[in-house]
Amino acid sequence: MDTVDYMLFSALDIRVGTVVKARTFHEARKPALLLQIDFGELGTLKSSAQICDRYAPSEILGKQVMAIVNLPKKQIANVMSECLVLGLSSAKGIVLIGPDHAVPNGERLH
Repeated sequence: MDTVDYMLFSALDIRVGTVVKARTFHEARKPALLLQIDFGELGTLKSSAQICDRYAPSEILGKQVMAIVNLPKKQIANVMSECLVLGLSSAKGIVLIGPDHAVPNGERLH
């Protein structure tokens, strides 16, 4: 296993946010949901997430998720994706990572 310098890891700004809007992102080339995630004082950020195999838009509303919020924005179809939600691969699609108890939106991973 390769090791990563702590400074490199600490440069990633990983925060928790709550999904406040979700819809099927028909404009994307690959099946995806377009999420709007409330990160508290950071505001609401958009993310295109290829999670359709496991999540319907109505199922993900109100869910707290972890995301990297300081990567460069990325144009996906007609939307600028502003953060990268984090998940794990499973046989039934991506499983999103989030806290097992509610925490304030915008809380940074330590």
